[in-house]
Amino acid sequence: MKKIGFIGVYDKTDLLLCIAKVLRGNGKKVLIIDATTTQKGRYVVPAVKPTKSYITEFEKIDVAVGFESSLDMRRYLGLEDREPLGYDIVLIDSDNYDGVMNFQLLSSEKIYYTTSFDAYSLKKGIELLGQLSIPNKVTRIFYSKDMLKEEEEYFDYLTLELKVSWTEQKVYFLLENGDQAALIENQRLEKIRFKDLSTEFKDNIVFLVRDIDSSISEKDIRNLIKNL
Repeated sequence: MKKIGFIGVYDKTDLLLCIAKVLRGNGKKVLIIDATTTQKGRYVVPAVKPTKSYITEFEKIDVAVGFESSLDMRRYLGLEDREPLGYDIVLIDSDNYDGVMNFQLLSSEKIYYTTSFDAYSLKKGIELLGQLSIPNKVTRIFYSKDMLKEEEEYFDYLTLELKVSWTEQKVYFLLENGDQAALIENQRLEKIRFKDLSTEFKDNIVFLVRDIDSSISEKDIRNLIKNL
């Protein structure tokens, strides 16, 4: 089982659903764990009878919402402490220290840090990074209107004293190019679709899926996205 961590206060729910959709389409059994304080998954992922904590299936993807720790979730599933969860890939989304620690996110095979350049996302996210001692390299995912050089330089300045080792790769999602409207429409229809998403968005999904699981060819990912 591969455990993949996504850290940062910027919303990542739709991104993880898109990644999971492609992984599932390539035959992987996928679980998304929403370990955020906002719990957006509770509101955008359909569930028949949502309770305080539950796991629901959405387009053949399992989504866990409301659990306080991995132990809490294992008890819900009736598993022993070290018993395998039974998934090929687990994507964990957290925007807070307790979520990161309680789901052992720092032991993830890969970790991604997601932020935009508004003051809250930047400063609150960096505050979280400052509380953590991340053992492996982290890949940055930036959301920006224009992706100015000055923005990235400002981010580098704010994180200069943090003990975080970054990968060379950076992922840029451009805001206000129609993707947000397409994702909102997906939420309304309760579907995960790529039809109206930009080429840049799809290219980023290709990169992230390949980065998470290199056994899947780029050609297969692109063919799948084309038909979603």
